[in-house]
Amino acid sequence: MTVPDHHTVIIGAGFSGIGTAILLDKAGLNDYLMIEAADGCGGTWYWNTYPGIAVDIPSFSYQFSFEQSAKWTRTYAPGHELKAYAEHCVDKYGLRPRIRFGTRVLSAVFDEDSDLWRIETDNGGTITARFLVNACGVLTTPQLPDIDGVDSFAGVTMHTARWDHAQDLTGKRVAIIGTGASAVQVIPEIAPIVERLTVFQRTPIWCFPKADVPLSPIARQAMRLPGGKAVQRLLSQAYVEFTFPLAAQYFTVNPMAKRAGDVGKAYLRKEVKDPVVRDKLTPRYAVGCKRPGFHNTYLSTFNRDNVSLVTEPIDKITGSGVVTADGESHDVDVLILATGFKVLDPDNVLTYSVSGPGGLTLSHYWSEHRLQAYEGVSIPRFPNFFTVFGPYGYVGSSYFALIESQGHHIVRCLEHARRRDATRVEVTQEANDRYFAEMMRKRHRQIFWQDSCSLANSYYFDRNGDVPLRPATTVEAYWRSRRFPLRDYAFSA
Repeated sequence: MTVPDHHTVIIGAGFSGIGTAILLDKAGLNDYLMIEAADGCGGTWYWNTYPGIAVDIPSFSYQFSFEQSAKWTRTYAPGHELKAYAEHCVDKYGLRPRIRFGTRVLSAVFDEDSDLWRIETDNGGTITARFLVNACGVLTTPQLPDIDGVDSFAGVTMHTARWDHAQDLTGKRVAIIGTGASAVQVIPEIAPIVERLTVFQRTPIWCFPKADVPLSPIARQAMRLPGGKAVQRLLSQAYVEFTFPLAAQYFTVNPMAKRAGDVGKAYLRKEVKDPVVRDKLTPRYAVGCKRPGFHNTYLSTFNRDNVSLVTEPIDKITGSGVVTADGESHDVDVLILATGFKVLDPDNVLTYSVSGPGGLTLSHYWSEHRLQAYEGVSIPRFPNFFTVFGPYGYVGSSYFALIESQGHHIVRCLEHARRRDATRVEVTQEANDRYFAEMMRKRHRQIFWQDSCSLANSYYFDRNGDVPLRPATTVEAYWRSRRFPLRDYAFSA
């Protein structure tokens, strides 16, 4: 039997990879290597540095439960603080020597004879590992718009996920395509400095006020006390759970969730003066069908004389600007693509090719059988492979809650494999089918299956019309990660 280079390889050094590595260390499974394409850690918070970037859930929830920061300066941490928190975790837990930065994984192929993964990287090297953990987040690969001529623009083009800070937008004519979560943060930041900002909107976004305030000295002092941290986190977690998992996953049985649209419309009336512009900014779908925005000045930015909202479909992009379907040409100097990420395409859920026994690729398996994974972690016919952000794993609360629950699931499997001296761990088809059937049975209560969601153009929906979010609460997902039957896996040597 071939001895692999490492017991475990973790692909990705964002928070998913960092959290998984820490839990492996705590379990004594410290023979691992992390592979990261970027030159630093942080994942989303390494790549995304656009003006105004910040987390959209409270800082107290956007952190590991076992490593709560006392350095947040605001109720919603700005991007640079989240990047610093990632660096802190990497250094405090001694992960840096086991991270290979600047290395992109091209493919992973399972060697059936040796029960290990052969991982090819862009530097021409091959790394072998008994177990492979995918810790690539979904907000990874920028989505370029499918617009004729998008590559022909003669001015400056940049995606919000790859912001070019060398570009000075002062006094420039700027166009931004998209009004999703990133655009909601960027638009208010750049509007005051540009000569003209033209916003091209396909689908309006629900936007709500954000209780984003500097933390007072008393609040910051409380973060340094064990009891203070616990209270802050409890309140924050309750707020997060109420605003998404309970609202979206239990929409049909939650009367309060159905009132969210009234709150959003009232906020629109308060913020936007022009009734025509206000109507264009009003979504025709229920709150929760797609990711909402949270910002205190996004909507009011459209009151500015130098900001215009265009809802006419884009026909093409030329060397000088954007042409809409009505024939109007909008000449600009800078084109910003706020068009999100490739999220639920089977070919892009992972940023590299995965081939299991018999040469079956994961993208082909998902294309044939729909996106699915047992407890959001394991896929049948792909032994020794686990994923942190798998289909039907995320309930919609803090990503950190997901990372910890999925990390505990993975560690339970690896600890049991160690006890059994097993070199092969694979979820059974029966267990996977049972879980997938449960997800289908429970999804009717989610917001996504209400009629108005067909108007949302939401990335939550995959090509099969499924929404692979887990219809459950954070508490249930956390509990099940520690209680799922180990007999749902086959362990063999």
